[in-house]
Amino acid sequence: MPEISRFFGIVIRMYFNDHLPPHFHARYGGEEAFIAIGSLDVLHGDIPSRAHELVCEWAMTHHDELMENWARARDRKPLRRIEPLR
Repeated sequence: MPEISRFFGIVIRMYFNDHLPPHFHARYGGEEAFIAIGSLDVLHGDIPSRAHELVCEWAMTHHDELMENWARARDRKPLRRIEPLR
C-alpha cells in the first residue's frame, strides 16, 4: 500500500483498486482508521482523537489531491506524494 504522506508520526496510505467510498488509511501508534475523503468520517478502525483532528485538518487542505490519488489508485497508476501537515 503506497504511502502518500507522513507527518507528526501519522502515516497516510491508499490501496490500489480499493473499495468504495473514496477513502485513505491513517496509521498512528499502531492503530489504523479508514477515513472517507468526502465527509472525513471514520469508516473503520480508530486512531487517537488528536491524531484524527490533525488528519482531518490535513485532508481538508488536500481534498483535491486525495481525490486525484483515489482515481489514480483505482486505475492502478502511481500515486503522488502529498505535502505533510506542518
